[in-house]
Amino acid sequence: MKHIFQQGTNPAKPTFLMLHGTGGNENDLLAIAAHIDPEASVLSVRGNVSENGMPRFFKRLSEGVFDMEDLKFRTEELHEFIGQAAEEHGFDRGNVIAIGYSNGANIAANLLFTYSDALKGASLHHPMVPNRDADLPDLTDVLVFIAAGTNDPICPAEESTDLEKLLKGAGAKVELHWEDFGHQLTMPEVEAAKDWYDKL
Repeated sequence: MKHIFQQGTNPAKPTFLMLHGTGGNENDLLAIAAHIDPEASVLSVRGNVSENGMPRFFKRLSEGVFDMEDLKFRTEELHEFIGQAAEEHGFDRGNVIAIGYSNGANIAANLLFTYSDALKGASLHHPMVPNRDADLPDLTDVLVFIAAGTNDPICPAEESTDLEKLLKGAGAKVELHWEDFGHQLTMPEVEAAKDWYDKL
């Protein structure tokens, strides 16, 4: 997968897996990673699917309707890629925190829904429930931050509260944060994500 890897200055810190929104790329979220922890390593990935020329992490049938078969395949592909990247770049596979926005947050959530050990934690910005039929693995001690919009036109509020319930039900420790800026990724929610991260 096309990606950027930036070696952090502190090997004890996690590696951030940065996952952009629809139409973004591997450069989009680098400033956010640097803001949350400038000492952490960064693995920023470009989605392998193109929708009318816009990179995404998996196909969708329409707005908010996921292609479940492709979601499953792309989640497995990303999971495998993180392992390969850990070997190639020499970071700790067991210390990866995903930071995803929109489509990127959805595939990060599906990593959690699929594997107990895919991520140490995740900061999910405007995610939806990726798969309501999933039997979630044991997510005890996995730390999750969800940033949601009370008035998000793409991701209704109940998507965020349902996701929180499902993750908590699997044992994850979840913090849900609300903003009133629609589907935008805003500085106040990045600050809230940093506050969450600083307490880990």
